[in-house]
Amino acid sequence: MFLDEVRIEVVAGKGGDGVVHFRREKYVPRGGPDGGDGGRGGHVVLRVRRTMHALSWFRQKRSFLAEAGRNGGSSNKAGRQGKDLVLPVPPGTLVRTERDGEVLADLTEDGDEVLVARGGRGGRGNARFANSRRQTPRLAERGEPGEGRRLQLELRLLADVGIIGAPNAGKSTLLAALTDARPKIADYPFTTLQPNLGVAGLEDGRHLILADIPGLIEGAHTGAGLGDSFLRHIRRTRALIHLLNGLSVDPVGDMDRVNQELAAYDTVLAGKPQVVVVNKMDDPQVRLRLPEWKKALESHGIRPLFASAREGTNLQALLQAAASVAERAKEEPVQETIPVHRPPTDPSVFRVAREVDGAWRVSGRNVERAAAMTYWEHDEAVRRFQRSLARTGIEDALRQAGVRSGDTVRIGEYELEWED
Repeated sequence: MFLDEVRIEVVAGKGGDGVVHFRREKYVPRGGPDGGDGGRGGHVVLRVRRTMHALSWFRQKRSFLAEAGRNGGSSNKAGRQGKDLVLPVPPGTLVRTERDGEVLADLTEDGDEVLVARGGRGGRGNARFANSRRQTPRLAERGEPGEGRRLQLELRLLADVGIIGAPNAGKSTLLAALTDARPKIADYPFTTLQPNLGVAGLEDGRHLILADIPGLIEGAHTGAGLGDSFLRHIRRTRALIHLLNGLSVDPVGDMDRVNQELAAYDTVLAGKPQVVVVNKMDDPQVRLRLPEWKKALESHGIRPLFASAREGTNLQALLQAAASVAERAKEEPVQETIPVHRPPTDPSVFRVAREVDGAWRVSGRNVERAAAMTYWEHDEAVRRFQRSLARTGIEDALRQAGVRSGDTVRIGEYELEWED
């Protein structure tokens, strides 16, 4: 089943822990600290794979975790970095954050990639804390937790020409006749439940990528029928083949309604050049009404083509016309980004609050990160963390808030007991 929109969760790898270790060799009675650093955790990267045409790869799995970095070792051995997790996506994937809808990347070309979650920094070993005053540090850092994000992936098909029209106009039949694509074809509306892609060859050797868009009905831009789910796929096309059903009671009215839905969804779509084609000319009833349809369309300033997708009549002329219109079409202008001024997020900012059970909660990026990287089993590491609380003003903030001896203070996933 075609999947063109999906929400996933990505978590980068945790950094490896630094270690506390001292050199122990024969004839070296006072070996110094030689604990190595942990390795960086693996990043999570989205990369375009041109052979993919949908997001169906994400159907069975929505959560992804990159490899953690290895811990450091003795003799100043650094831990190995975690392998980056590369997730393949099809060309035309728009990557947004789920929380605020911010666009992180628009991946269109084969090999395009974006780093969506950064691996945690490896913790430092005790060799990194040695100095002239502290020659035997029993102190190291745990690895930093990897970054986590919830993302929304939205696919917008990359095609030169989109085939649009009312339901049962013969769009899938036309795509099958022009390309090697094999969409579902049947004699009832809404046969096509997903967009289909195909490559059509012209007599002069050129190629066109065609997209068959499911039928649009009145109210499609608000979600009626199937149009709301697939109108986004027309956004990237350079031109449109507007296919009219010659057996319809009012093909011109069908065309107007479809164009109104395009304009209501996105004004850019309404401005895309169109090749208007009356289909099903193999039917005698359509041929009888040919002068009527031609006159009605020309009164709208449209010079239509007439074809039969079933019998293959006039299809090369249709392709040539579509190719010419697509080549003349201007590239879609890059929309100017409206600057949004947001106050910069200072990682040193923290907040102290009282929780329902009476415990105190200290939240803030830097303090939570420091707590996660602290070796609580080493007294020297605990004292270092306490000094950081005093230096950053967190101790004073807790006292002003009314903390008392014996109270529980939570920082991240850790619970501490306050002592004055």
